Amino acid sequence: MVRHSQSASELWKSQQWKKLRQNLFRLQKRLYKAVRAGDLKKARSLQKLILKSRAAQLLAVRQVTQLNKGKKTAGIDGKSSLNYQERMELVETLSDYASDWKHSRLREIPIPKKNGKVRMLKIPTIADRAWQCLVKFALEPAHEATFSADSYGFRTGRSAQDVQKRLFNHLKASKNGSNMVKRIIELDIKKCFDRIAHSSIMDRLLAPACLKQGIFRCLKAGINPEFPEQGTPQGGVVSPLLANIALNGIEDIHTSLRYADDMVFILKPKDDAEKILQKVKEFLAERGMEISEEKTKLTKATDGFNFLGWKFRVRKDGKFSCTPSEDNHRAIRQKIKAVVNNSNYGAEVKTKKLAPIVRGWRNYHSSCDMSSARDTLWFMNKTAHRKFRKEKKVDRYKATELCKKAFPKVGYKQNQHVNVLGTKSPYDGDLVYWSNRNSRLYSDATSDALKRQNHSCGYCGLRFMEDESVHLHHVDGNHDNWSKKNLLAVHQSCHQQLHWSTPCMREYLGAG
Repeated sequence: MVRHSQSASELWKSQQWKKLRQNLFRLQKRLYKAVRAGDLKKARSLQKLILKSRAAQLLAVRQVTQLNKGKKTAGIDGKSSLNYQERMELVETLSDYASDWKHSRLREIPIPKKNGKVRMLKIPTIADRAWQCLVKFALEPAHEATFSADSYGFRTGRSAQDVQKRLFNHLKASKNGSNMVKRIIELDIKKCFDRIAHSSIMDRLLAPACLKQGIFRCLKAGINPEFPEQGTPQGGVVSPLLANIALNGIEDIHTSLRYADDMVFILKPKDDAEKILQKVKEFLAERGMEISEEKTKLTKATDGFNFLGWKFRVRKDGKFSCTPSEDNHRAIRQKIKAVVNNSNYGAEVKTKKLAPIVRGWRNYHSSCDMSSARDTLWFMNKTAHRKFRKEKKVDRYKATELCKKAFPKVGYKQNQHVNVLGTKSPYDGDLVYWSNRNSRLYSDATSDALKRQNHSCGYCGLRFMEDESVHLHHVDGNHDNWSKKNLLAVHQSCHQQLHWSTPCMREYLGAG
């Protein structure tokens, strides 16, 4: 056990994270190739090695305590963060009990849904999240080797934009002629995460017995007493992966695209929608799930349909159109209004809070047609300008400058996204392909820095992969200095290491 917080702090900071990541990735790559080759005995041995790996244990604790967005959310034990000593002690706990882990109960947080109902988020403790992350390190490469090419949600190396581009390829005018009116089945699975049968997950899990036992305990920790044999708790690190494992194969029923539990089937005029839906119902019934009849719709592509925050439509001239959906627009307007109308802070702080919200929204839609006045957020910009002017010491010129920072421009071009190739996975070892592809997800100054650095981290030298976001580091510490020489693209974790000695930067980065 680690006795002194000072020595624990030094021990944690002195870890060779670059070397640890390389060691873990080497094992994961071997695991992926073993499953692809059909050698399940070797695969299970490698999974046991990952569970016992010091590199994997340290990285799992770092992931849930430093890098994950929900790292400050407390579980049933009330702990929302760990100090250095507690982190090192958790690593030791994983080392001793990873193969025989016993889950604590889950903290339930009600989340309101659009239809007025409530979804229950179930949050594990930090220790349980660390174990789940360690387990994910061992499970994900094995199942990535078996997942369908038409599955995109909660998968490393894939994104919603891949679905967007695939829909363009399926529906564009040159595909089988512009006069062929295709139909879309918008599939909705009723309470998917709450109804997945535990047996359907356990039967399909590629894992040694000790890991399966841990997953079974994990599932039982979050059960609804009304449905004791069903459900994977939403809020767990490993839950999305387990849902993908259970649903894998539904894509083979008919031409379709799936993002987690959201799915569309693409029908030609001769296809029988009823037969397809019947096969889907049988597939889901085997897994304890069923279709939501009121939300599942059959739509003509020319009438348009909503999917993943976009409105897709094939116009009468056969041209494909993709724009942000009404619901998506309503959500971004509400987020902007909440910041602009907040009287607890001034225009400068509002600007800093608005910029990442607006940039993130525009980046998400950068492969859309964003030419309409609504999509430029012109009215929201105008409202923010007026509100900023009402504050002391903010004249027209300063308000204009603040709005430029609060509403950063992001270039767009419909269907510019480049799809991931077939069933490729980051675990296949093709680092050049994946780092180049990951770099295309960024724009402006970050994109320029990535190109200058040959798509590698400016601090550790490793290529950028999908598992960690890219940060821009200002070399001289001046965040107003945006000259190219002052900007370095680094991993999120490397950015934290660069600023360990600066208390205010540690707080800004949420490193703890």
